[in-house]
Amino acid sequence: MSALPIADFHVVRAHARKKAREHRGMLLVMLSLYSLAAIAGLVAPLIIGKITTLATTHRLHDHEITVLVTQMLAASLLYTLFSFLARRRSYILGEKIFAELREEFLHSVLALPLVEVERAGTGDLLSRTTNDIEALARTVRFAVPEWLVAIIQAVLTLVAMVLVSPIVSLAGLVSLPVLFFSTRYYLKYATPGYLRERASYATLSGTVAETTEGARTVDAHRLAERQKKRVDGNLRESFYSEMYTLLMRMNWFPAVESAFSLSVAATLGWGGWLALNHDVSIGAATTIVLYVVQINDPLDRIIAWLDELQMGQSSFARLIGVSVVKDERPTFSVEPHNEVITVRDVRYAYREGYDVLHGVDLVITPGERLAIVGPSGAGKSTLGRLIAGIDAPRTGAVMVGNVPLAAMPLDMLRRHVALVTQEHHIFIGTVRENLALARPSATLPDVEAALEAVDAIDWVRALPDGVNTELGTTGFAITPAQAQQLALARLVLADPHTLVLDEATALLDPRAARHLERSLSAVLQGRTVVAIAHRLHTAHDADRVAVVMDGTIVELGGHDELLAKNGEYAALWRSWRNETTSAS
Repeated sequence: MSALPIADFHVVRAHARKKAREHRGMLLVMLSLYSLAAIAGLVAPLIIGKITTLATTHRLHDHEITVLVTQMLAASLLYTLFSFLARRRSYILGEKIFAELREEFLHSVLALPLVEVERAGTGDLLSRTTNDIEALARTVRFAVPEWLVAIIQAVLTLVAMVLVSPIVSLAGLVSLPVLFFSTRYYLKYATPGYLRERASYATLSGTVAETTEGARTVDAHRLAERQKKRVDGNLRESFYSEMYTLLMRMNWFPAVESAFSLSVAATLGWGGWLALNHDVSIGAATTIVLYVVQINDPLDRIIAWLDELQMGQSSFARLIGVSVVKDERPTFSVEPHNEVITVRDVRYAYREGYDVLHGVDLVITPGERLAIVGPSGAGKSTLGRLIAGIDAPRTGAVMVGNVPLAAMPLDMLRRHVALVTQEHHIFIGTVRENLALARPSATLPDVEAALEAVDAIDWVRALPDGVNTELGTTGFAITPAQAQQLALARLVLADPHTLVLDEATALLDPRAARHLERSLSAVLQGRTVVAIAHRLHTAHDADRVAVVMDGTIVELGGHDELLAKNGEYAALWRSWRNETTSAS
């Protein structure tokens, strides 16, 4: 199982720049407001320095105090106003950008080729849609705006320091080497650490989800201890990856805090010495010291949010990585000249060097009903996936008319061939909306006709709001069998020429399944139907039966013809009849 790719740093940076360009206007307004707020915040230390100078030279009077205090109050009010407006704009911008990123990610997920999703497994994708989305939300909403603001405040404060007294300001730079080298070291090792941490979350989520979904299988095959060891191993990996990033922070943060204290102490000592020697005024020295104390706050936020930005960048890279996976199907193809499906010398492997199909040849004529039977693991479902165009053969070709299925755009392919399995999903929405996914233009009579075709119309009409009843995790709960009927109704609405049914009625009881198949038979008249079946009454009704054993078709013919041969099919038929009789 291979994880979905992770975008490299250059792709992440390019995507971030693109977003900044798209929202240039809002970004400039936000930064301008924060700049005005930062400038207003620089007034108080300047005035305090002026008061200090006037007091030490015995020139401080009531009038000057009133004017200076009024100026400080006005600056404080302006700082509060501009900060409020800037923060409001930053939150709006953050929510807007995050909403766009979330929609882009959803679009990328929906565009993923099914093969890639199955190879990656649900754990990786689930982790990206939960943990990484949450981490990115915090980064976009808070970390990026706060970081940009802190940079603006730090730069403006530094400029103010230099304007007041360049010579005193030199002492405040003593912390820069410590900050630079400690941060450089941290960034070098923290980014791969956070990527490892996110990957460990994905692996753990996948193992837990797999164990939960297959709980019955785990119990039946006594795999509980094995799965427990897997979960324990995943937890250990998550623990050690978190310990690694925690250790990085434990080494980095103390160095940063020490650098801040060092700059304040150095400026205080240097400024005091210069003031005592009358090289600068005591007011200028006071102002610079206050600015150094003040600049430590934005520098601290730059450092603190940088850690959050590292996590956000790792999550962003994982989310963008989904869009890197491209569907290799072409956007245009020639329409096939007929609906004959040809399987020619097909070989296929899920893992390199381990073929599960070995030189399969088959021709399915339009309107034919073909049943594919065989023991579990023989390759029936794999052959069905190739006929449905989900996978491409390793060698050989699967074609409809004169066009390889793997070379057809997805929308064109689904007009010719569609696959329905025993797996199904009910989306949040009404019954009608769930069915209309197959054909958005479907009218109410179309929807009801599809429901009637799969024997679902009676129980749907009995729902609280009929076809307008809300379904899904937040709506009305229906049984797995009913959900499977809705999946078949979608297929009726989609109206493809060839249907591949992989155990499509497996969740229904045998009598209901038999009744449903007879109902579908009338609806699907004239269409090609490939039924991968465990219940052999499907094979009994088919025009031909293909018996798959060990990845090859060992027998092909009608039901009576194959029984007369007394070969593999006859043995399967007798075994199934005995099972059915015993169950009865």
